[in-house]
Amino acid sequence: MHDDTTAFVGLDVHKEAIAIAVADPGRAAVRYLGAVRPALTPLTKALAHLGPPQSLALVYEAGPCGYGLARRLLKLGYRCEVVAPGKIPHRPGERIKTDRRDALTLASFARSAELTPVLIPDERDEAMRDLARAREDAVRARLKARQQLKAMLLRHGHHYSGRIFWSAAHQRDLAKVSFPHPAQQIAFTEYRLAVTEADERVARLSAALREQAETWRLQPLLNALMTLRGLQFLT
Repeated sequence: MHDDTTAFVGLDVHKEAIAIAVADPGRAAVRYLGAVRPALTPLTKALAHLGPPQSLALVYEAGPCGYGLARRLLKLGYRCEVVAPGKIPHRPGERIKTDRRDALTLASFARSAELTPVLIPDERDEAMRDLARAREDAVRARLKARQQLKAMLLRHGHHYSGRIFWSAAHQRDLAKVSFPHPAQQIAFTEYRLAVTEADERVARLSAALREQAETWRLQPLLNALMTLRGLQFLT
């Protein structure tokens, strides 16, 4: 990372613990320091034995724990990078992954400059990403709710003859469907309600995403992308 680096530190970050490994400059063997609780204070206490923050080059994999740790370490003066998991080199024969081995691998590859860092988003960028992911989850939930309703109708021989599902015409057709047994009618009504609620959830999140994007720093980029054919705001 920098010529004045005194140690390359690989962090294997998980919700239960952070495994720490260190590679000194040169060809010395990589050392495993152990694991600490997944919190900033125990981590910085362990790192304090390696040198001042500005002399350490820290690296960990992008993953479910997010980028909050990297942003906090950067504010404290550490040089921290988050790397793309899919671009970490793999040595022949290494098939078993452990926290210790992953930390050692990261420290070693950081020293040899073989890692590909990813952009660390700021808090607003990550907030927008969370909102976009929430909408994507809502779209998937709506798809599942629709499939469940269609499966029930198919089991009982109700076929929609129109061309476009979930259109106004399709909703009118669904309103005419009834079942002879109360239990089946209750199930059908609940499936329809689930679809309606899923539609409303997607609509709310779509509107929120548009509203939040109006004051986002990347809004000019979004506007530029939407000038391309086939690209809409929610593409």
